[in-house]
Amino acid sequence: MEFNLYFALAALAAVLIGMSKGGLPIVGMMSVPLLSLFMSPLKAAVLLLPLFVISDAVGLWLYRRNYSLINLKILIPAGVAGVFLGWLTASMIDESTIKLIIGLVGVSFCLQTWFKRSDSAELATASIPKGSFWGLISGFTSFIAHAGGPPFQIFMVPQKFPKAEFAGTSTIFFAIVNLSKVIPYQDLSPYSLDDLQQAAYLVPCALIGTFLGAYLTRRIADAWFYKLVLGSLFLVSLKLIWSALSA
Repeated sequence: MEFNLYFALAALAAVLIGMSKGGLPIVGMMSVPLLSLFMSPLKAAVLLLPLFVISDAVGLWLYRRNYSLINLKILIPAGVAGVFLGWLTASMIDESTIKLIIGLVGVSFCLQTWFKRSDSAELATASIPKGSFWGLISGFTSFIAHAGGPPFQIFMVPQKFPKAEFAGTSTIFFAIVNLSKVIPYQDLSPYSLDDLQQAAYLVPCALIGTFLGAYLTRRIADAWFYKLVLGSLFLVSLKLIWSALSA
């Protein structure tokens, strides 16, 4: 019974990963908490990384013509630097503290967006200082627990891109960030044959999720897409805060 529940949750986690790569924001972040019911968060993050990388490949093909080049030029170097920083400080990282900080920032950003005066809202631009900061934080938190979504959203949402361009920028950025995590993860927690077999079993679920996510993204109106982005960010941020305080 416990094995069946584990496999069901692992399959759901794989589908969520795929859906996030297909363009639906944030949902992939729920994968690590799901598997953390059966194993440590680090072990869950390591186990799921191959699924992220494989889903990234499909996402890159789906959104190969939709992305913001100027934002990627800012975010990618910072994100890879954040992964490297996470690797260097892995033994010193208090995962609960990082989750709490990111959760509080995410909630604050959502509340500010929802309650600020609409007539004072201005379209943000691709700022190098802001993009470098949030890209670094996104890469760092992605390394810890595949939780790079909220910092990325905080930087990108105010720019109000069309949903396909937003999804494509996210897919390309995290594809490169995830690829840069392969060697550090292998160094910290080497993959066993059993780990790779478990990941292989879940690949079809991740691929199905990727195309499902792309299908749903194309059919969601832009206004509702950004409501989904902010709503997902708010819920996941609350989940991060809860996880940190419960640790």
